Amino acid sequence: MYYASGGECEKVEKELLLDMKGIDKIFPEVHALRGVDFVVRKGEVHALMGENGAGKSTLIKVLTGIYEKDGGSITFDGGEISPRNPLEAQHAGISAIYQELNLVPFLPVYENIFVGREPVTRLRIVNREEMARRADEVLGDMGIRIDVTEPLNSYSMAIQQMVAIARAITINAKLVIMDEPTSSLDTKEVKVLFSVVRRLVEKGIAVIFISHRLDEVFEVAERVTVLKDGQLVGEFKVSELDQLKLVSHMIGREAKDMERKKFDYRYADAEELAVMRNIRQGVRLSGIDIDVKKGEILGLAGLLGSGRTELAKILFGAEIPDGGEILFMGRGMRLKAPKDAIDAGMGFCTEDRKIEGAIPHLSVRENITIAMLPQICRFGVVSGKKQDETVRRFIERLDIKTPSPNQTMRNLSGGNQQKVLLSRWLCLNPKLVILDEPTRGIDVGTKAEIENLIQELSNTGISVLMISSEIAELERNCDRVAVMREGRKLGELTGADISQNKIMELIAQGHRKFGEKECA
Repeated sequence: MYYASGGECEKVEKELLLDMKGIDKIFPEVHALRGVDFVVRKGEVHALMGENGAGKSTLIKVLTGIYEKDGGSITFDGGEISPRNPLEAQHAGISAIYQELNLVPFLPVYENIFVGREPVTRLRIVNREEMARRADEVLGDMGIRIDVTEPLNSYSMAIQQMVAIARAITINAKLVIMDEPTSSLDTKEVKVLFSVVRRLVEKGIAVIFISHRLDEVFEVAERVTVLKDGQLVGEFKVSELDQLKLVSHMIGREAKDMERKKFDYRYADAEELAVMRNIRQGVRLSGIDIDVKKGEILGLAGLLGSGRTELAKILFGAEIPDGGEILFMGRGMRLKAPKDAIDAGMGFCTEDRKIEGAIPHLSVRENITIAMLPQICRFGVVSGKKQDETVRRFIERLDIKTPSPNQTMRNLSGGNQQKVLLSRWLCLNPKLVILDEPTRGIDVGTKAEIENLIQELSNTGISVLMISSEIAELERNCDRVAVMREGRKLGELTGADISQNKIMELIAQGHRKFGEKECA
């Protein structure tokens, strides 16, 4: 915000919207927030950052009435508030959009926007035409043109995010909280989301932006507040930080550059562990050739829809190809189910750990050892001693933060859940571990731990097939990167030749090449 004075423009501090002072929150075993201050100004994007367990979610839940604070005060838009539930927070003008959208997928778009607040006629009949008209209007103001009478699940995740934002706007929100809003979006969809965020700011609506993706924070936020261990580290202008300084504030120590020194490709003459030849599957995979060598980290790069996950699932026996050949340790394999791959010496950490990986209602102990039960069972009875030894060893080895092996899996942070899933496969002594988006939704400190673990696996001779949408992550960790697009392999990069620019160039060249074929 600027005003003219003496012929020059001078910057004016934006007006205060939210002022949380000395917020305390105490649970039976954890002092989750210790005197936290948090300030948001009108019409700004303010990032809230910290490792898992730093207190971000707890602070937001206090603000939105899910938790009752144990100390401190909240002033919002000039008046003191103390919401006892999310509805009271909404009435005050605070709306939250979580990573897992609380929308109704089979209902039309317009009903999702106005659910619980449906306009009615004078005869007290729901006015669906009015709902559709107003939904069209609010989405149009955001630059989104869709048929609002279609079911929500007929649209992409990005559009569903926009619908959630539209619902927030229609309740006259003055503050919108976005918790990991881009975790399921591709690059183009993220740009659409950010354009909508900027429109909100132009209207004077403030946004609290929570994300583990540092690039996004630097692109969209003006200020950042950092929490660690339930305490305030500080508030900073994003323009006065770089990523290394921000990471240092978050982890509480001087961060070293995570870029590893790149050497020449060391596996040119190494033994091939897994070989996939001419793998085909409908329109998703068109004759893919891939091999993974013993002890190397092979990365799969590509945009969403490139076929990376489908290829990995075929190698693990979770999907059946229409054609092609798979060799593992020199032998032809007919993988009819994941059990065949597990018996051969493979493990697979899925992209969707909450739905396909973790068993949320079981304990950490049960989640770690579920794949090895056949090895520790005799006559149908599980050896508690062997189970306890295995669980204790991997909790210590991977530094899994849990009060007890009996802790329910769903109560762990995302990073610690991922460590449990890695432990599940490592306790089987695998020869190949397939990691699909292993650091998605994980804070920077835990991300560094997992990346270091991946390097350790390679150093001990275990091969790793790593899929990641973060090209910088592939550059840091991989010995070789295969680039895919639209079910085809575009090429490979090895050793010191692996760079973000070269990977993106290959993807762009593939787009032009396939486009020319289609035109021809």
